[in-house]
Amino acid sequence: MKIAGTMLICFFLLTPAFAWRGSADYGYPIDDSYAATILGTPQNLRPELRGEIPVKTMVLETDLKKPEIFFYDHGLRYTAAFQDRKAPLIFLIAGTGGSSKSSKMLALVNNLYRAGFHVVALPSPTSSNFIINVSTSHVPGNLTEDAADLYQAMEQIWNVSKGHIEVSRFLLAGYSLGGTEAAYVAKLDEERKVFDFRRVLMINPSVSLYTSVSRIEGLLDDIPGGHRRVGAFFNRVMTKSTNFYRKGAFVGIDDDFLYSAYQARLLDRNEAGGLIAVSFRIGSAGMIFTSDAMTNGGYVIPKNKALKNSDALDDYFWTCLHLSFLDYFNEYFYPYFQSRQPGLSREELIEALSLKSIESYLASSTKIGVITNEDDFILAPGELDYLRRVFGPRIKIYPCGGHLGNLEYRDNMAFLIDRLGSATW
Repeated sequence: MKIAGTMLICFFLLTPAFAWRGSADYGYPIDDSYAATILGTPQNLRPELRGEIPVKTMVLETDLKKPEIFFYDHGLRYTAAFQDRKAPLIFLIAGTGGSSKSSKMLALVNNLYRAGFHVVALPSPTSSNFIINVSTSHVPGNLTEDAADLYQAMEQIWNVSKGHIEVSRFLLAGYSLGGTEAAYVAKLDEERKVFDFRRVLMINPSVSLYTSVSRIEGLLDDIPGGHRRVGAFFNRVMTKSTNFYRKGAFVGIDDDFLYSAYQARLLDRNEAGGLIAVSFRIGSAGMIFTSDAMTNGGYVIPKNKALKNSDALDDYFWTCLHLSFLDYFNEYFYPYFQSRQPGLSREELIEALSLKSIESYLASSTKIGVITNEDDFILAPGELDYLRRVFGPRIKIYPCGGHLGNLEYRDNMAFLIDRLGSATW
């Protein structure tokens, strides 16, 4: 399911007018968590990256049967950047719905390559490309099963790569949902021992997938009309952004546009939260549609309806956009897994979608560390303390940055690279 590029750009670039200060002893300048999440890191505060690197988009061919509507998708798309000498190899897992070429993923690829690593970037198991080509169930969100699918893809990528590169050791990292999934992949590797990961880094992970997504969805409660008016909110923000762009002397969607929008107070704080939630809904819409098409689940696409590549998908997009995570969980996700495991309770499934289900492993494994922010809104009250208790000295908590807003800040990136290469936390 594709959405016009301008729409997506607007959702990630519109910026509310919040404090631009930072902490006295931490140089990231945006205090407000929503603003940090939307704005990210100003260009002048990112690491200076010079010269080209050999980034390649690769395709891992798969033979899973797919509906005609996905005729264009010929395999798992991943991104690789390999050194011409022996070096550590790090696998990266994208956040919810992300591809291997999302902006945050490419920032990690560029910085890690320049730090001397071989890098392989993988899409999220919740991305359409992964659901179509790798997922064994085609119903993403089960952390144990998604980890097994990721691990199989990593093995296959390693098998086609190992004849071309020399590797000294293996590492693993992921951000957001990818950070949570990295923990499950690491645990699986303890059993299979294909990679024997030396270091595993979880960047802004969820503690509970169910809780984090519910908190993101909750941001829609404060937009005019609440979550039932998500379509009207979408259109209103689009109109605001388009008019603002036309009135300004902008030559592109770039830093000038972004900071001018910020200074113009284009959105208030509630609208900024709604913006984050709607961008999440857009990603979820693609996930729900793809999963339903692959399983013939009859959730948003009529049962046994064979969509053709000429069929219009607009109505399906708007239907999916109005589905909350709770709708998806209660009406599609939970019934699917309950049909496979009769007697499975809703509470048991929610617990399985949490780091708490592998807490003993995380507490005892000295290879796994966490980087997160004090103001990351995907964490519920008490969850930051939970992470402190489980990881102890293996956790780094920054005072601000929202959800991944400070990922590209030069101090954060330097610390991240240092931890991946260090013998101790």
